Amino acid sequence: MSDTSTRPATAAGTWQLGDLTVNRVGFGAMRLTGGTPFGPGGASSDRERSVAVLRRAVELGVNHIDTAAFYFSPTRSANELINRALAPYSNDLVIATKVWPARDPSGAWWWAEPEQLRGQVEENLRQLGRDHLDVVNLRLPRSWTTGPVAEHFGALAELREAGLIRHLGVSNVTSAQLAEARTIAPVVCVQNAYSVDAPGSEQGLLRECGELGIAFVPFFAIAGGQREEGASAVEDEAVLAVARAHGASPAQIRLAWTLEQGPHVLAIPGTGNPDHLAENVAAGAIRLSGEEIARLGSVRPADG
Repeated sequence: MSDTSTRPATAAGTWQLGDLTVNRVGFGAMRLTGGTPFGPGGASSDRERSVAVLRRAVELGVNHIDTAAFYFSPTRSANELINRALAPYSNDLVIATKVWPARDPSGAWWWAEPEQLRGQVEENLRQLGRDHLDVVNLRLPRSWTTGPVAEHFGALAELREAGLIRHLGVSNVTSAQLAEARTIAPVVCVQNAYSVDAPGSEQGLLRECGELGIAFVPFFAIAGGQREEGASAVEDEAVLAVARAHGASPAQIRLAWTLEQGPHVLAIPGTGNPDHLAENVAAGAIRLSGEEIARLGSVRPADG
């Protein structure tokens, strides 16, 4: 059997995160801990099932996992699940995490000062059992649309120089904030919310990243505006029609459309369900026609 048959995450090709090669279909760890992420209370995931999902993802060819120390439920930590499932880590596995936001043991959010970022990086290192982090994204507050990034990103750049971090990225940023970060240190990826139904104005930064050779890593590619709540039970008719034509699920079509936005676009769908994992990874092999891509593009709001 071909590699794409046994390891379908390879079907969409690869991209470089600095000197690290990743398959364009990756895995997001947010949903591994169970329930609605960051919601009050809620059920925790089955530990062994989450471990099995991670191991199966790697078997399917996934070599890019997105996580964070603040992905935890009362009894589960995404980082520690990754450690249990995949350590000792293979040389080609790239683990990306993010800092600036954090949660205390009660689940309450707080935001780190620049001098506190080292502690957040070290917490990720401890939980993952690593001596360095492959990629660390500076995750900006959603309200920080005009705020500077120099102090926080500069602190991460110092940790990169110290050898604790290999590569840096930014998340929830504008074009101006990306430009500011790039004056301080190289940026290998941008993580912003993006999906079929995102405003057309969001495409500008996606295209800019492609021109700069920077990976664009959308989150909520399946959930869209539902964000942490997950995919809506009511799907757009255009998505449903294309899904029927391909014998695929709406989630697969959303992922396929996302990957069609450029060779620099990576997907990091997350799930704690092994069946959904297989579907998500298989989406990398779906090829949409130009007409279908345009039709799905029309799902975006009118300002697109």
